[in-house]
Amino acid sequence: MRRSIVAGNWKMHGSQEQALRFCEALSAAPLAAEVELVVFPPVAYLGLFAANVSQEGVQFGAQDLHPSPEGAHTGDISGEMIADLGGRWVLVGHSERRREHREDDALVAAKVRAALAVGLKPIVCVGETLAQRRADAANAVVADQLRTVLDAVGPEGLVRGAVAYEPVWAIGTGASAAPEQAEAMHGVIRQTLAVRDAALAEEQLRVLYGGSVTADNAADLFHQPNVDGGLVGGASLEAESFLAIAAAAG
Repeated sequence: MRRSIVAGNWKMHGSQEQALRFCEALSAAPLAAEVELVVFPPVAYLGLFAANVSQEGVQFGAQDLHPSPEGAHTGDISGEMIADLGGRWVLVGHSERRREHREDDALVAAKVRAALAVGLKPIVCVGETLAQRRADAANAVVADQLRTVLDAVGPEGLVRGAVAYEPVWAIGTGASAAPEQAEAMHGVIRQTLAVRDAALAEEQLRVLYGGSVTADNAADLFHQPNVDGGLVGGASLEAESFLAIAAAAG
């Protein structure tokens, strides 16, 4: 059975005080053994999280990494630095990085390769814009994004982390994909891997839904057979709502 993941992406939000309150609540909460929690705070607070939560089944990560192990890259962070701060996961290819920093599929694949090289587990984000969905190109766009990563790291590399489907038109808008829409695209993602390794696709690939996940819609989304948890944005900033979503996954 694929263990569910509920991951919280704080984006560029938070403070030390907020992070400490969150850590205290997370440390005191009863957690379902079948759900793995991952928190992606701003990298400035990553060490704080890693030092203040001792719950088994809770891990932390960074929201991005540079594809090179070191060098003259002002403002960037390497995979080894993330691991040194206590991170075990990293987000790669989030739609906001693709849009705001012009990250293309080749760069995303290089970042996935860099993460795996230092033992980090990447969550590879894929998804289509509203215009692409309306043009009936959503499946092809998502499959192409994933194939570029598969070409770089192979099926075994991909399943060392996870894939997050985030319809760009649903991120931060309050409009979530219907559970049936999410399930259909998660099926496309799983089938894209199955072409290369059917067993890994069925048994090990974890596909998360990201796109305005809340405590109110989480249970319906997570009930879908191909949905293995969620990548949560705004609802992950407060421990109460994040833990409610985690409970829905359990």
